[in-house]
Amino acid sequence: MVFFHKQELQYKSTPDKPDAVYARKLQEVLGGQYGEITVAMQYSFQAWNAHIPGKYRDMLFGIGAEEFGHVEMLAVMIAQLLEKAPLGITDDAVQADPTVAAVVGGTDVQSAIVAGAGVRPVDSNGNPWQSSYVTASGNLLADFTANANAEMQGRIQVARLYHMTDDHGVRDMLSFLLARDTMHQNQWLAAAAELRESGAEGLPVPSNFPIKKEMRDVAYEYRNFSDGPAAAEGAWAQGPTPDGLGEFSYVADPPTGVPMPAPTRPDARFYGTTDLPNTMEKLAGGLQDKLRKE
Repeated sequence: MVFFHKQELQYKSTPDKPDAVYARKLQEVLGGQYGEITVAMQYSFQAWNAHIPGKYRDMLFGIGAEEFGHVEMLAVMIAQLLEKAPLGITDDAVQADPTVAAVVGGTDVQSAIVAGAGVRPVDSNGNPWQSSYVTASGNLLADFTANANAEMQGRIQVARLYHMTDDHGVRDMLSFLLARDTMHQNQWLAAAAELRESGAEGLPVPSNFPIKKEMRDVAYEYRNFSDGPAAAEGAWAQGPTPDGLGEFSYVADPPTGVPMPAPTRPDARFYGTTDLPNTMEKLAGGLQDKLRKE
């Protein structure tokens, strides 16, 4: 793969006015757990882990590249919202110091200090983006299902942000992102369904693990470990299972537990606190015996 950056945005939108507080809110859909950085990296790593060329890997690369473009769109919008933004509705004395104003006004102080009124790979609380957000298992059905969830969670957050502003320019960009999230949700669900229908992969994931090696008599029991009886009314407690290999059953009173094993004492003799008095007595007694012999 060759990466080439073209200095154009997928969709251009300009805010009506600066707003440093809202810029901080947008950081969530940029660098949060379900933000654009996450899905861009997630789809790319899934593509790199899909070693066999074909339509699924091509789709992963294509949507991953699009999501990197969404990262740039949000970065530009956040920078525009920070440009010439009054850093909080405060007294003139506070407004004269952008750092103090950032703290008082509820904006991201590090945007002013670290990024020079720019964007950073963090969420709305300033927590750094983490690679642990990325799911890339090498199993396409598992990954496509995770991708659909990521798009659903992201779209929820963008929809909430849409209603947190009346800025026409910001809403214009969010409207575009909402539409693309709609498309991507449908793509991942369609791809997952196609995998199952084609027999390339099915439930349970991974479908190529010998099912006889699992404890089949408990594979489809819904054991209700809560006192909420209404759960028994769901399709997950009765009827055929989605994998087509069994029938759900409902167990209102789960089996009683088994006793805990004896406590482990990996290094109690020297460092542990388990049974410490007896241990120290034995050590002391052994030392006295040794001195007597000598």
